Amino acid sequence: MRQRDAYVALRKLLKWAQSKDYRHVLLITGKGSPRASTESFYEEKTRGVLRQAVPHWLAHGDLAPLIVSFSEAPRRLGGEGALYVRLRRAK
Repeated sequence: MRQRDAYVALRKLLKWAQSKDYRHVLLITGKGSPRASTESFYEEKTRGVLRQAVPHWLAHGDLAPLIVSFSEAPRRLGGEGALYVRLRRAK
């Protein structure tokens, strides 16, 4: 997904989950595409755009009030390619 589309989908998912009174959501961001052999090892920042953007979106802006906390998912649930999100109860 492109970032804009992913943000809209994430916002919609979190509001829907909160309306259903879900307490937790597992977000799969992926780990990013493997580096091409011609890229430098130090160009890691170009990998996993959503993996980097989603935690920022959850902590700031209009999504933050929906979230109690979030962390990297346990390895069995996706590890560094997923986030375990705890939702705030709807008012």
